[in-house]
Amino acid sequence: MLYTLENDCLIVTVDTFGAEIKAVKDKNTGRDYIWCGDSKYWGRTAPVLFPFVGSCRDNKFSFEGSDYEIKSHGFARDMEHSVICNSNTEIWFSLKDTEDTYKKYPFHFEFQNGYKLEGNTVSVMWKVINPGQNRTDDNLYFSVGAHPAFVCPLNGEDNKAGYKLFFEGINEVRHHGNLTGTCTHEDLILPLENNRVTITPEFFDRTTYIVEGKQTGCVGIETPDGSRYITVRFDTPLFGIWSPEKKNAPFLCIEPWCGRADYDDYDGDLTQREYGNTLAKDQIFENTYSITFGNV
Repeated sequence: MLYTLENDCLIVTVDTFGAEIKAVKDKNTGRDYIWCGDSKYWGRTAPVLFPFVGSCRDNKFSFEGSDYEIKSHGFARDMEHSVICNSNTEIWFSLKDTEDTYKKYPFHFEFQNGYKLEGNTVSVMWKVINPGQNRTDDNLYFSVGAHPAFVCPLNGEDNKAGYKLFFEGINEVRHHGNLTGTCTHEDLILPLENNRVTITPEFFDRTTYIVEGKQTGCVGIETPDGSRYITVRFDTPLFGIWSPEKKNAPFLCIEPWCGRADYDDYDGDLTQREYGNTLAKDQIFENTYSITFGNV
């Protein structure tokens, strides 16, 4: 079921399936900012990633001596979420474990995902709740992240070459990533000029940009003339930048993450994954990021 948030600036459409933003439209210009989900390139729009971000090595993880199969980015994006709170400008969803989720992820949990519209900014809020009754130490081990896809190019150009990515406060981006969905140990450097890099036709052909270590808390997209129309602000330990490889896809993703994919050679269990989160019984994990649409 689709729900709508609306104010004087934006109309935001959110689906209960996946608790996923499906559209953000500027009321003054009629411009759509979120990718439409055309399966020719990528059939999603802004999926929520839980209880994993990225891929586990061989699509498996181990816990307490048992192996479990799990798809990349977990299962929350492919499940129906319940609406627990709704108004004209704010909505909250809830997802709880089921018999089916427990078979592939042996934990009890509640995951709440909220959206709040203020002016031309959408705040995205996460809560992960450990209700207890989990195995051995009662801890809940998880990752959570975002995967919003933004229209790029914005003004009908043939491709996004010439558009710019803005990274607040830094002059280079240290990143890891490859085309397998896992993470490489190789330390790669993306040089910036005035905190920006210009997108080329080959920019996304080699890698997903996995940026660790809280290098910045703000990433934006700018048109070739320097007008910034997307600004993503976050307080997460890492983030990703992605567009489908070698497809000249008319969108790109800026992805705040609390967690990431395994290294190619990772052989530990779920409790030892780098950037994973551990939540004690009856505790709540919370994080928020925001997206500002339009010129800033």
